[in-house]
Amino acid sequence: MILPPTVQVRWDRTYRIIRSIFPPIDLFEDIADPADWEAVASAEAKLNARAIQSHGDLSKVPIDRRVSGPGASLVMAPFVHCSRRCPSRFSRGDYGLYYASDSEEAAIAETAHHHARTMAATDEMPGWTSQFRVLMGQIDAELHDVKDAPGVLDPDDYSAAQDLGASLRNAGSDGVVYPSVRCDTGSCIGIFWPDVAGIPVQGNHYDYHWNGDRVDYIRLHSNPPQIFRVAP
Repeated sequence: MILPPTVQVRWDRTYRIIRSIFPPIDLFEDIADPADWEAVASAEAKLNARAIQSHGDLSKVPIDRRVSGPGASLVMAPFVHCSRRCPSRFSRGDYGLYYASDSEEAAIAETAHHHARTMAATDEMPGWTSQFRVLMGQIDAELHDVKDAPGVLDPDDYSAAQDLGASLRNAGSDGVVYPSVRCDTGSCIGIFWPDVAGIPVQGNHYDYHWNGDRVDYIRLHSNPPQIFRVAP
């Protein structure tokens, strides 16, 4: 298989948007040496059956690719809490990725689309639904540019992208860069390992409004709150 070319991706700011309901995982924040995590997690699990659910599957991330310290939960979570029940564009759920965009607009467009799919699948009532927070980071890494790979940017069928993602990760890739499928002016990255993503800081907080068909408005938590229309 001929792999896509690599490019050096240097963005002063990356934007990732996640649900606000998830608390930090103390294991990643407080235990300095990632090599100790399995032992600590095993000990905690004997006292608290829910601890293993909180920590996720640590085997998904090799010790030398883990990150720790303040804010580490924001990076580690998508890698240790992946599941085949929650596939993504470049993974069938066997492994996780850290997805981010080069603009807040693109990050909102991407998450609004996926949130709408979730709301529709569970037949949720219209209204202001979930709260989200923005994670702002940086990227300076050699990534595979997959914009010209056949089928990778299909808006609905992820099979080609998932096949390519698995091949690239198995070949030792650090991640991919590609045009945003939901925002014409945006670009996105999908990072295969936590140490490449780095540790972000928190930015804006938003509410998303579900109208029964799509996310049509977002509300910025500011003083006073600001409401923006999301283009269809």
